[in-house]
Parts: sequence; C-alpha cells; structure tokens
Amino acid sequence: MKFAFKIAALAGAVALSTAAFAADPIKIGVDGPFTGGSSSMGVSMRDGVRLAAEEINKAGGVLGRPLQLVERDDEAKNERGVQIAQELVNKERVVAVVGYINTGVALASQRFFQEAKIPVMNNVATGSIITKQFEKEPENYVFRNAAHDSIQAPMIVEEAVARRGFKKVAILADSTNYGQLGREDLEKALKAKGVTPVAVEKFNIKDVDMTAQLLKAKAAGAEVILTYGIGPELAQIANGMTKLGWKVPMVGSWTLSMANYIDNAGPGGEGARMPQTFVQEPTTPKRQAFIVSYLKTFNPKNSRIDSPVSAAQGYDSIYLLAAAIKQAGSTEGPKIKAALEDLKAPVEGVVTTYVKPFSKTDHDAITANIPVFGEVKGQRVVYAYPEDQKKASEVRLKK
Repeated sequence: MKFAFKIAALAGAVALSTAAFAADPIKIGVDGPFTGGSSSMGVSMRDGVRLAAEEINKAGGVLGRPLQLVERDDEAKNERGVQIAQELVNKERVVAVVGYINTGVALASQRFFQEAKIPVMNNVATGSIITKQFEKEPENYVFRNAAHDSIQAPMIVEEAVARRGFKKVAILADSTNYGQLGREDLEKALKAKGVTPVAVEKFNIKDVDMTAQLLKAKAAGAEVILTYGIGPELAQIANGMTKLGWKVPMVGSWTLSMANYIDNAGPGGEGARMPQTFVQEPTTPKRQAFIVSYLKTFNPKNSRIDSPVSAAQGYDSIYLLAAAIKQAGSTEGPKIKAALEDLKAPVEGVVTTYVKPFSKTDHDAITANIPVFGEVKGQRVVYAYPEDQKKASEVRLKK
C-alpha cells in the first residue's frame, strides 16, 4: 500500500504541477510492459520517466507548457502495442513517444508513429534493427538511447572468448524477436573470433524447465552459456544448472541485471555478467541525485532499483525530448525530429552527457565505449572489473 501510495502521490504531483500552467500540456506517450515477465524493466523505465517529467514541470515545463505523460501498458504483446500506438496517435494526439522494452513490440508498433511523423525515443529495446526499420525512407522518426545488440553481442563474446578464454560456447536464447535477433548477433560476433558454438538452443517465454537445453549444452562440452532472454526464463537457466549439479558461467545481454532474474535465481544466479549502461552506484553527482530521488519516491525492495538500466535510460529519454522541443520552439513532429538530429546544447543525463547524440543518419545515442560489464554479486549488480569501478566518475561520451 505504501508503495502504491507513493506512485499515486507522484502521479498526483505531476497532475497538480500540470494544472498550475495556463498553457495546454505537451502530451508524451509512455509505452511499456507494466505487468508480466517484462514488468521490472517497464515499471522501472516508467518511474524514471515520471521523475524526469516531474523535475521538468517543477522547473517551468517546456516552452512554458507542462509535460503530460500518457502511460499505457503493452503487456509485452505485439498486438497490444499496435492498439496503443493507434490510440496515442489518433485519440491522445501525443507529440512524441518514449518507451518500448520489447523489440518485437517496438517493431510492430512504431510504424504508426513513423506514418504520423511523431518521434519515437526507444529507451530500453535493443534489437539492432529498431532504428533502421525506416532508414530507407526520406525521414526516419525512430531514435534510441539504449545500447543496441550490435554493441552488446560483441561485448559478450569478447568477455567470454577473449577475456576469459572459453572456447566451447553454448547459446541459449528465447524465441521472441529479441532473443532470435540477439542470437544472430552473437553468432556473427563468434564467427568473427573464429568460434562456432557447440550448442544453440531455444526456449519460450514462461518456460520453467530448461533441462533439455542444458543437457545438450553439457553433452557438447560447453564451458560457458551465452544468453539472450529476459529475467524469469534466465533464472530458470541458472536454476536448471543448479538442479543438474552442473555450473558454468553465464554471460549474456543486459537483461541478466533484471530483479526477477536475480531474485528468482538466488545463489545460482551469482556471478552472471552482462553489459550495463548504468550501475546503481552514486559515481557522479547526477547519478547520486537520481538514485536518491528514485529510492525516496518509490522505496524499492532492499533499496535496489528493479532494473537500474531501464530507469536511467527512461529518465534520460525525457530530457532528450525536452531539449529537442525547446530547441525546436515547437511541438510539431518534423521540427522535433530535426532538433534531435542536431541538438545544439549538451544534455546531462544519468547514463552519459549527450553531446550531439544523433544525426540525420545516426539515431542511436549510445556507442560501444559507453557500456561496462556488470556482475550479479550479493543479490545486486556491481561493476565486474575494478578498473571500471575506479573510472566510473569519468562520464563516457559518445564516440
């Protein structure tokens, strides 16, 4: 009840600050899975978005107008995402959209915003093709401030093969667009290292028994498991190894940092490593302020953000959009898009300071030098390598 009250209080505060403005609000859609297996990512993203919007409104809004969030739960379902996209365009008349956690939902939904010339800021979904879906069209309205899989997959392979010396690699990926596109990126990165996986196995969302896949990997002599999936099923991989009495390292995409992986896997999940754009540690004044504000507002279990990466990128996505709207002096989609492609002033975020994060031909704000490796240790994600911890106060800028 206390947590629900705090969420309601924050939503009320945003509404009250909105009411204090005489001008019409600027409507921004927020789309993500707020229920189901992907919800730790979706809720964390949404709450990061809420914090940013509240701060901006308290500071006077944008163009003298408050930001109004129009939040929708897509339940990680492609068809639901499509329905929401049409509603946000035709009924709510949003000027921009942030969100998308699941690659499949993003790919199914963002075409409606593309057709309506409404910018989309993907703040979590990482499928490599997301920002390239409409790159052959004269204007592309899809942007992103998350580390895409063409960055993460080579990092995962570098960690497992080059840095830790494993030669026999197995891949376990879920059957969604996210999992299978990630698997393709992993296989491409492995091929570049001259490595062929000894096993490539697939599983479905809500699967609770990975015995068959793990036995095949074990029989093939796998020394490490590379993963592409989300928290609940990733936990089943760790739990499956525990049941089999067979433990090899797990190295996978950033989703190994999800609370429902860490909590459901328990001790068996310790040691998993994954790329992270943000680790929940107060390594800069901006990060410290964000963490303090988030914990005070939402009071998460064990003072741990369920999905720190999602929360931080959600927060930053609103500041990027606000900067573009302010620079454009307009809420018209084409003008916001043009401003995003040529932001004049740096935007200080939690993940990084965004200096010229986008251009006409590059709609991804995160480059390969920004993420670091995190590791599950003591039921939370920490820096995997001391050198990254020591340099964490140095903000990594886009190359």
